[in-house]
Amino acid sequence: MSAAACDLGHLDLVHLDWREGAAWLTLDRPGRGNALVPELLAALRARIAEARQAGAGALVLTGRGRAFSAGGDVARFAALADDRDALVGWSREIVGALNAAILDLLAFPMPVIAALNGPVTGGSAGLMLAADMVVMSEAAFLQPYYAKMGFAPDGGWTALLPARIGTARALEVQYLNQRLTAADCLRLGLASETCPPAELEARVRVRLSTLAGMDPGTLAVTRANVWSEEHLAAVAKALQRELDGFLALIARPQTRERMRTFLAPLAAGEGRR
Repeated sequence: MSAAACDLGHLDLVHLDWREGAAWLTLDRPGRGNALVPELLAALRARIAEARQAGAGALVLTGRGRAFSAGGDVARFAALADDRDALVGWSREIVGALNAAILDLLAFPMPVIAALNGPVTGGSAGLMLAADMVVMSEAAFLQPYYAKMGFAPDGGWTALLPARIGTARALEVQYLNQRLTAADCLRLGLASETCPPAELEARVRVRLSTLAGMDPGTLAVTRANVWSEEHLAAVAKALQRELDGFLALIARPQTRERMRTFLAPLAAGEGRR
């Protein structure tokens, strides 16, 4: 689903607020942990385009509720597991839309800040990795879950993360499904700073205030030089490899069983309520 296909109802999944010349985008699907679905990603792309068209001096991306984003909606994948064509089609749509959103963020002309209010899991890491600065609540963490689920990594776990923390460390995190706390992310350079949850917005505002005193032309040229057409093309190629790998693994019987095992405790919990 393209950004152009996003109707007004879907736009409610990502809110756009203006504060001191900066565009604040808030993922708003808290009942599902802001899990990524085509409608949310279409809304995100539309909001990014809106902020760009309006000449935002900076872009801030955050989430509503306890999680920044739980990544792909495993329940939606599992519901399609017995229909291979539907599952592969859905997977192509969701991962393709995520890749497009990541590239939209990387191509944004002004600084991008991720304000991580809570956990970042699975493909939603790409929204964090596309940011120039990351302010992270002490309640947040980063975790892949791919090897646990039998999915192939998406969202830049192989396309972007190794360049940030080193190849061996990036592989270890994914092989062992390691949880990186906010403190771990700060130590590894994935977070610019960490703070108590109640201070997250204030800390971001300090950074925006500093940016507002800088020359906007310099900021724009600096970001454009880093995320040049050549660099973006290389990232797009790597993200396409992630999509290809995801499609190769998603319909396997063992992946279906891993999804069911993962979801069983959640279903049991719902039954007890």
